[in-house]
Amino acid sequence: MAIYTLAQLCDELTRTGGRIRTDSRDVRPGDIFVVLPGAAPDQPDRSAEHAADALTRGAKTMVLTPSLAADLSEVAADLVVVDDTRLALGDMAAALHHTASLPFPLIGVTGTNGKTTCAYLLEHLYRSTGRAVGVMGTVSYRWPGHDEPAPLTTPGCLAIHENLAAMRAAGVAAAVMEVSSHALDQRRVAGLSFAGALFTNLTQDHLDYHGDMERYFEAKRRLFLDTPERDKAVAINADDAYGRRLLNDMPGAAGYGLTERRADRPFLAGELLADTPDGLRLRLAWRNGSERVTWELTSPLVGRHNAANLMAVMTLALQSGFTPGDFVCFHDFYGVSGRLERIPAPSGDSGARGAGVGIFVDYAHTPDALVRAQEALRDAGFARVITVFGCGGDRDRTKRPLMGKAVADASDVAVVTSDNPRTENPEAIIDDIMPGLADAAEVHRESDRRKALALALELARPGDALLVAGKGHEPYQIIGTVKHPFSDQGILKELLSCK
Repeated sequence: MAIYTLAQLCDELTRTGGRIRTDSRDVRPGDIFVVLPGAAPDQPDRSAEHAADALTRGAKTMVLTPSLAADLSEVAADLVVVDDTRLALGDMAAALHHTASLPFPLIGVTGTNGKTTCAYLLEHLYRSTGRAVGVMGTVSYRWPGHDEPAPLTTPGCLAIHENLAAMRAAGVAAAVMEVSSHALDQRRVAGLSFAGALFTNLTQDHLDYHGDMERYFEAKRRLFLDTPERDKAVAINADDAYGRRLLNDMPGAAGYGLTERRADRPFLAGELLADTPDGLRLRLAWRNGSERVTWELTSPLVGRHNAANLMAVMTLALQSGFTPGDFVCFHDFYGVSGRLERIPAPSGDSGARGAGVGIFVDYAHTPDALVRAQEALRDAGFARVITVFGCGGDRDRTKRPLMGKAVADASDVAVVTSDNPRTENPEAIIDDIMPGLADAAEVHRESDRRKALALALELARPGDALLVAGKGHEPYQIIGTVKHPFSDQGILKELLSCK
């Protein structure tokens, strides 16, 4: 046994390569094994068990904390002792894949809602100027020659660095990554240097993991404060209470807002001139020191929340070499799959099911996102808003009545159904939602999601908006531990085609 420093190990990885493992079941003779703590805060610590398993399988080098190293002083493997194995893994992955310094900007997007739309908008902007882009996010991981469905919003640390190396080989001009609070808390983005960081908003979600909103916020702010402010372009939503806290922590950081105004920093001020079923019209004013510029923008997107998403991306882009003239590309950006995605319906005078109804599928799965989606349809001028929604099983139960209240407050008709029930009883999940619907004008309960969609279409009249919330782009429904094929878009189109 020999004891090495992390710097020595990283130098060896840079020069000769190696295989890094974080799951002891994957270890083969000669591998480097990094002993990581449990993923969830309340998860039992099985580090010693995993370390012993890796040694049995032939790990050549062990990266571990001092407490574990003391118990393994007699083993044959070489030891690298570090204070934080997650941070060490980031340094090792960067050394192995040569990703500590990238030839293109890496942009991180975080926040409870809006991450995916902002990532797609950034991708659209770069592509409109003829530049290739790599994206890692909720829908997929994609770059030229590669597109795979995303199992996680933000992949694991090793996969992130491997993907960035592949993007470099593919010749991308920029990489955009949705960065979840789980990823930040678990240091999955360790070893990376972000050229840009964007904060959309923070509302209740993932408290089953973080425990409370303060720890949730602390995880999010790491994207901004772990890298010195001077090293990256920043865009922070000043209309959001947590965004204002973040701006106060970063005196020189750029902000944006539809209502809030800041004169002490670079700032994009927006005025919503029109929000109709046909789209948005915005008046915008950018101020950065002595620089002043104003322009108007039209977009086929609908809803105040999408106006904020557009402003977030433009705020970041204006610090990254783009000009307002480049934003004309947003005129033909029609949105993201499952983000207020409009499903074509028969014309209003056809007499067919769903005739004249504005039908939208949205990923909204938090109380705030539900309110934003419903308000967007209300503001667009639809006669009534009918919302089909549910809550995921094996997730934060305290959110469920809040989801019900969000629909009760903003919709004319609520159809409560199953989302991804997982291992919970779907009826029990709905029972948890129902107290929030106590003041709803009209409530229908149907745990079978397909039947709920059919019911909602029967309830809808010409001029109404039908919002199908919660699953968005997902092509499956998780029942038990099995993913069953199920697409809201596909089922709606099938139901609309039925006579």
